[in-house]
Amino acid sequence: MSVWEKAKQLGLAIGPAIIVASIVLGPGSVLTSSKVGCQYGYSMLWVLATAVMLMMGMTALGAFLGATTTRTPCQYLADTLGRPAAVVIGVLVFLIVACFQAGNNAAVIASIEGASQASNTTKLILLLALNGFIVVTLLGFRQIYRPLELLMMVLVLTMLVGFGLNLFLVRPAPLDVVRGLIPSLPDTAKGDASAAQALWPLLGLVATTFSVAAAFYQCYLVRDKGWSVSEVRKGLGDSIIGIALLGAISSIILVTSAAALHGNVAPNELTSTAEIARQLEPLFGSFASILFSCGIFAAAFSSFLGNALLGGTVLADGLGWGSSVNDAWCKRLTVLALAVGMAIACYSMLAGKNAVNFIVFAQALTVIGFPPVAALMLWLGFTGRKRGQRVPLLLLIVGSLGFCVTLVLAARTITNLLASS
Repeated sequence: MSVWEKAKQLGLAIGPAIIVASIVLGPGSVLTSSKVGCQYGYSMLWVLATAVMLMMGMTALGAFLGATTTRTPCQYLADTLGRPAAVVIGVLVFLIVACFQAGNNAAVIASIEGASQASNTTKLILLLALNGFIVVTLLGFRQIYRPLELLMMVLVLTMLVGFGLNLFLVRPAPLDVVRGLIPSLPDTAKGDASAAQALWPLLGLVATTFSVAAAFYQCYLVRDKGWSVSEVRKGLGDSIIGIALLGAISSIILVTSAAALHGNVAPNELTSTAEIARQLEPLFGSFASILFSCGIFAAAFSSFLGNALLGGTVLADGLGWGSSVNDAWCKRLTVLALAVGMAIACYSMLAGKNAVNFIVFAQALTVIGFPPVAALMLWLGFTGRKRGQRVPLLLLIVGSLGFCVTLVLAARTITNLLASS
């Protein structure tokens, strides 16, 4: 077998996990990793590592659920508890996606601001043009899965190479990086508004890495691939590689930011892409701001369509209108997800909200909706084992741990909202 054929087989195997990684690896991952590195230095690397491991487990669980069930999650929920229960999950996932999508659109605005001094009208036109292009791409391909998979692979690997080269030049302290993998609590005051603001980047970091909604979507991606249980088992290692890419890029950005910005820039002053771009100056010098803006744009674009498809597909499935990315109603509701995300971001811009802070806030807010989705995945897994389906017990244990984490994160996020109000 030639090298090209082996590479092609590897690409086909890790496709679903690459799409999941690209959905999660949006601009929120880039910006929140930068904010956490600037604010906490290397000390919160253990949080990112834990989130990556939980994401691996939940994504693998989603893959097994997709391969072992004859019905989609929402179809099973509708048949068991009634259609209203499935609609609730569909709407909940759609709202999670809307928050992520608002962050993606705000990131495009932030990238424009970092590259030029465009007016609000120009930003709106460019944002509308980008979303229009995504819609044309979505509706123009009768079979969207394969083109989407190839595009995400290129964008994710490009970001990995670019940020990796910059990390080499910034020369982080190896011992401090290792110490950052040892669990420790963030050094913040408790119970006041300043502490709540300080924790938003950390909550956003977990939300953009351990995305239960994206892991849940793995059920649908595996079904679209037509994978059997044996194929899922063969592809499990490749799926781990896909999520590891997500963790690698986020950790590279966090470490780079810690080395370049921590102690040099006050976290509350990190409000623009130009300031965050200082971490790229070792490699790109005066061009850092423009290139970082391009990186933010690439991250936004890589998750734009995949993230919107997540919301459109699960909502359509909840309503009983289809469950494949190629179904008409899935595409129509995906367009709706794109429109809602764009509308929220446009309102934020016109209201004068800071784009970077808005993105971090929007990403953190999504964790409120994670517990019901995680609970549904566990319910499907445990009931499936009772029916003799081959869902590994280890993945259900990891999923249970992940569910507990989502409960804590949701409670912490709600507490932060109350403290900030």
